[in-house]
Amino acid sequence: MTALSRADVLVIGAGIAGLTAAALLARHGKKVCLLEAHQQSGGCAGTFCRGPYIFDAGATQVAGFEPGGSHQRLCSELGVALPTATPLDPGCVVDLNDGHPPVRIWRDQQQWKQERRQQFPGSERFWQISDAIHASNWSFAGRRPILPPRSGWDLRQLLQALGPGNLASGLLTTATVADLLRLCGCSGERHQRLRRFLDLQLRLYSQEPADRTAALYGVTVLSMVQEPLGLWHLHGSMQELSHTLETALALAGGSLLLRHRVEKLQRRDDQWLVVGSAAGGQRFEFKAGDVVCSLAPQVLPELLGKQMPQGLAQRLQQLGDPSGALVLYGAVKREHLPADCPSHLQLDWAQPGSLFVSVSQDGDGRAPRGEATVIASVFTPARPWFELDRNEYKQAKAKAQHGIEAGLEQLLALQPQHWLRREVATPMGFRRWTGRPYGFVGGIGQAPDRFGPFGLASRSPLPGLWLCGDAIYPGEGTAGVSLSAEMAVRQLLQAQRKSGLRA
Repeated sequence: MTALSRADVLVIGAGIAGLTAAALLARHGKKVCLLEAHQQSGGCAGTFCRGPYIFDAGATQVAGFEPGGSHQRLCSELGVALPTATPLDPGCVVDLNDGHPPVRIWRDQQQWKQERRQQFPGSERFWQISDAIHASNWSFAGRRPILPPRSGWDLRQLLQALGPGNLASGLLTTATVADLLRLCGCSGERHQRLRRFLDLQLRLYSQEPADRTAALYGVTVLSMVQEPLGLWHLHGSMQELSHTLETALALAGGSLLLRHRVEKLQRRDDQWLVVGSAAGGQRFEFKAGDVVCSLAPQVLPELLGKQMPQGLAQRLQQLGDPSGALVLYGAVKREHLPADCPSHLQLDWAQPGSLFVSVSQDGDGRAPRGEATVIASVFTPARPWFELDRNEYKQAKAKAQHGIEAGLEQLLALQPQHWLRREVATPMGFRRWTGRPYGFVGGIGQAPDRFGPFGLASRSPLPGLWLCGDAIYPGEGTAGVSLSAEMAVRQLLQAQRKSGLRA
């Protein structure tokens, strides 16, 4: 057993949320130690190598790199340079597999208006109302609300962030995107193509289709591609973002310990005891006044044991399982791809499911010049993969790979002989890589009863335990988890100030 170590704050999990929280706390003068079970940081925004290729393991795009955006503002506050990135235009090309031209989601607002009018006649009222709600939401988010509130201070931050526009859009708190479609007269057979498009897009960002995605969340993610916002492609790999945050943490005097797996959290004498194992099986113990946990909340019952609050345990059970993923990681010569191939595509596909495809840009560091990495992902229920015997698993994995490759053949005209390499990951692989239960990807589905005021709180029921990550407001994506970390840090610092005044 190693000697007992101490810190002001322990942060668990060096994904983007954990790195953000740790760097901000260190910047505020706290003695911070960040513990990560993996051999590298990044979490679901990490990477791995196969020969000359670098593959983004999970996330393949970022938001918040525009002037005043969440990542740009964060890097400025931390005193580090924003990683090099280029805006995606189009942000995505969506093939509904219905014989019509694919939908190109342009960054330019006027170009996107023209595209959607051609692709979805009679839907402009829906888009106009969505744009208005998005503008109100964005203004609200910029005033840094705390959601959901769990203290008087949290409630004051929320009330201060509200404006007249938010009060009006608040009438849609319990509505879905499908409800909004009906209100705008955009439901029924005439608008089935629009509905299919929305289902595909929303599934990416909310893990739910239109009839299960909260309207206030859905309209915002649907508007993220257009200026003055946008989606961005990182040069090098997604790992560049975590490397930047690692640098910020080190500059502020914080520490990062890799290959340190946390196994138990115990509250003792107004302190947290954090116990786990390091490389080689060596045991470690830390004490800290506060703990910020950026891991998937489904791990909390195991970490806390008997100290797990019953109400929080019941809430997690009610939320159900997030999705798992099937992902094909491959490489091809660029000459075998369509001319002017976009970086991101979607295909409405039956088996194993709709594909989201990311293609590297020439010279972006992911593949040698003249070649490209191709990553195709499909959502899948996670738990069933762990119930298969060895032969059943091999058969299911082979079937999934065949289906994904067939979809890529239709979408990009890739033939079997074109592949330089390819492999498929299942939820079992993601569990080993991320440590998440059952290899869950993303956060909780953003249904109305799980979003915003009805979601999981960053202020846990246990004193000194704070939560952040893709299951906490405002949701998944690198920008979303960074904002959740900022929110948890603000609450923690306020609680420490209050405690100091009392002392």
